[in-house]
This record gives sequence, C-alpha cells and structure tokens, in this order.
Amino acid sequence: MKAEVFKKNREALFKHMEENSIALLFAGKAPKKTADEAYEFTPNRNFYYLTGIDEEDIILLLVKGKEDQEILFIKEPDLELEKWVGKSIRDNEAKERGAFEEIQYTKDFEDELHSFMFKEGIETVYLNLERDSYTQRATLEEEFAKKLKFKYPDKEIKNIYNEIASIRMIKSKEEIKYIREAIDITVEGVELLMKNSKSGLKEYELEAYFDFNCKRRGVKDFAFKTIAAAGVNATILHYINNNSEMKDGDLILFDLGAQCEYYNADITRTFPINGKFTERQKEVYEAVLRVNKKVIKELKPGVSFKDINDKATEWIGEECVKLGLIEDKEDVRKYYWHSIGHSLGLDTHDVGKRNVEFRPGMVFTVEPGIYINEEGIGIRIEDDVLITEDGNEVLTKNMIKEAHEIEEFMK
Repeated sequence: MKAEVFKKNREALFKHMEENSIALLFAGKAPKKTADEAYEFTPNRNFYYLTGIDEEDIILLLVKGKEDQEILFIKEPDLELEKWVGKSIRDNEAKERGAFEEIQYTKDFEDELHSFMFKEGIETVYLNLERDSYTQRATLEEEFAKKLKFKYPDKEIKNIYNEIASIRMIKSKEEIKYIREAIDITVEGVELLMKNSKSGLKEYELEAYFDFNCKRRGVKDFAFKTIAAAGVNATILHYINNNSEMKDGDLILFDLGAQCEYYNADITRTFPINGKFTERQKEVYEAVLRVNKKVIKELKPGVSFKDINDKATEWIGEECVKLGLIEDKEDVRKYYWHSIGHSLGLDTHDVGKRNVEFRPGMVFTVEPGIYINEEGIGIRIEDDVLITEDGNEVLTKNMIKEAHEIEEFMK
C-alpha cells in the first residue's frame, strides 16, 4: 500500500487529539509458544493502520502541540542476531514504508518520552486500550499505562481505541483494493472445494484445497481459522475441528477467508457433498438465500445496522415458520442465534460500534443462516458488501450461490 495512505490515517487521528497531548501505539510482540519457539508475529492492527509497519517491538509516538510531530522508534540493528532471524527494518525502509520523517531507536524511547512529558508541557497521553472482556489478561498497553501513571501522576491517560476504530470503519480505495484481492483468492479457493468434494473425505482433506490455493497465491495468513463443517457439524456456529468424515447426501458449510496485506475476506458457502441437493436441503437453502438477497437490497447509506438486523431476524423467523420448524416467528432463536453480519477490514470482525448508520466506504458481511440440528442441516450464505454513495456493491458477486448454479458447477 502507498505510504501516503498511512500518513493520511495519522493526520485523521491527530484531529481527535487534544492540544498538548501525545499518542503512543505499540506494534506488539509474539508471545512464547513453547521452549524456544514463539507464536508467529502479527502486528496490532491499529498500529499497522497508522504506520504500515509489520515488525514487532516498534513504537509510534504522535505529538499534538504547536506543531504535530511523528516519531517512529525501531530496533537498532543487531548484526549477530540477524544471522539467525533475518534483517530488521532500517530507518530508510521505515521512512519509505510509512511516510515518516523522524526515526529513532527504541533504546532512546524512554528518554525521549520523558523529555516530552517533563519539558514540553504534555497534559494528556492517549493509549490504544483495547479490552475484549473483564477477565482478559492485561495488555502491553495496560501495563504501560500503570507505569506511566506511577511515574507521571499529574498526566491524564485516555483511551484512543474508539477514535481509531471510527476512522477505520470508512475504507479508502486502497483498502478496498486489498479486500477485493482477498475475496478473489477466496472465491477461487471455494471453487476448488466444490470441484474436489466427494463423500469419504475428511473435512480437513477437502479444506486442504483451499489452503493450497491461498499459498499458491502468496497468502501469508488466513482471515481466521477455516470452518469446514459437514452434516450436523454445520449447526455449530464456530466448529473448527474439521476432522469428521464427509457423508454422501450431506451438506458441507465452509466459512473461510484469505488475507491480503492484512485485509480480509469472509465468505460462507454451503453445498451438497455429492453435488446434488435433496428436496429438503434445497427448501432450507433457498429460504436462507431469500433472506440473504433481501438484506443486501436494504443496505445503503442512512440505514442503521440495528434496523437491518431486526428485519433479518424477522425474515428468518418467517422462513422458519414456512419450513415447519416453528409456529411463531418469535421462536426463531431456536434455529438462528447470531446477528446478520459485521464490519470487515483489517480484522475479520472489524472494529467500530455495532449499531452504526451505514455510510459510503463501509464494508459489511451479510450472513443469514438456519441451523436444524435434528435434521443434520446447517446452512449459512455469507457475502461481503461495500456501501456506496447510492446503495451498495456486492464484492463477492463472482461467487455463485443459486442452488441450480451450484449443482451445475459441481457436475
């Protein structure tokens, strides 16, 4: 991605900062896995959004004062260590990748920070204080906040996570380009799954065709762990064991996505393992598909996510009544228990408030489903949709989803 994009992202964040304040963001560090092995590193997405840098132990310092100032702290080169793990980023590379003018080494970070805190009249420190739950372990930023408050009790510490999240919700043309690329690779992979599906395979054996296509296209990581759920497994929303045998006459649900430059695709398709729907499977499938299409038709600027979600739940309830599953559509939660979708971007379940009003540049998934455990039928159909000035564009439009199209393709 062009360095100017990250520069613009920082400029947008400066507008949310008070005068005489600084913002600190950390790339993060891969935790230990076992013995001398660490988990694969992936950058904190808010840090990456502002820098374009995907190397651990790097720090971004933004200063909002008489003049806005940006300093990126990188590791000093360790030539001996590089013989084992490879070259770390150099100052000229960091400048080029993220459009930075000032680069310093992390060994000087504490002294530089103290200089701003003590001499430059800084009153507020913004940190990226993301927390998923009350019981979550303290993050790097939370631990740093404790130290900062101890050393500088007169300074106010504020969370800037929500401000970054609100900026990230509107995707630039460059971001949408990478989402499209991730989607194209994912569509190719799903087509390979359909072509190679047959009874007797284990779910992970079929899944391997998707993995191969991603690797072949240069994908370094997936948007999330692939769900390959055959038969009754598809009624478990986040089934990831992927180790059951695929049986003739069953459906298989694939929820998956490639990742391109850290931007994600998220597609779900459900298809018959043997290439032919039974009458009951087709009846349920087309009920889900009708809701999928109705929701997509409603997506446009000015509409709220809550309204769309409420309508989708009502429509699925009506379909469940027609299918003979329930007598009252209010009982829909017996067969559908998630929301209709989520924001998509640098994170698969992307950041931002849930009950938003759609605006141009937002990308959302549309994923209705009906899950009938007693019949061994679980169906979800998920598309990725870009909100445009006058409506929307289905970014996954090249992935077939009509029942007759699937059957014809799988012949």
